[in-house]
Amino acid sequence: MKKTLLLLPQLLCFLYADLHTSISVITPEITQRIVGRSWHKGCPVPLHELRYLRIRYLGFDSRTHHGEMIVHQDVADEVVKIFDQLYVQGYPIRQMRLISDFGGSDWQSIEADNTSAFNCRKATGSKKWSKHAYGKAIDINPIENPYISHRGHISHKASQPYRKRKDQRRSSPQKQAVILPHDRIVHLFKMYGWKWGGDWHSVKDYQHFSK
Repeated sequence: MKKTLLLLPQLLCFLYADLHTSISVITPEITQRIVGRSWHKGCPVPLHELRYLRIRYLGFDSRTHHGEMIVHQDVADEVVKIFDQLYVQGYPIRQMRLISDFGGSDWQSIEADNTSAFNCRKATGSKKWSKHAYGKAIDINPIENPYISHRGHISHKASQPYRKRKDQRRSSPQKQAVILPHDRIVHLFKMYGWKWGGDWHSVKDYQHFSK
């Protein structure tokens, strides 16, 4: 991976890039997009500890796209490697946009079936910070991989067809996006020390990977 050093006004910006991906610090332009939406004063992670990623992925239309993601600096390199492998393996992703594009709304991001990472918010049903607030959690294809409460409730109607987790011959991108326990995507994340919400006992969060 090529390493280039860019000097911005009052900001030293390291950009790690190859033909497909890039990692950079949070520039003034990105800051303007996220402050007041997915990041605000009082968040557990300062902006200088976050990294902005441009990531190649295979869309549901079977075409190559480049998405955006923000993660903690400690996991940036491995996240790029993981998604590069997912692309090579042909795992499809609906879209990948910053959650600030949805006003920082986790609900709206899920409704759009958006794959995302950093969002300064509390954990679902808790007063504690979510792993997303630290930039160390990623939600992947959340419609096809829903959060299911301990009572079996699914909040998003479009996720109802994916309540039953089974291999259906993966005949469409939507079915290929369904994450099952023995899928390569689960093994790949676990290789880097990430945990999967599909392994939780009281609730199931099939979209969720956290470090």
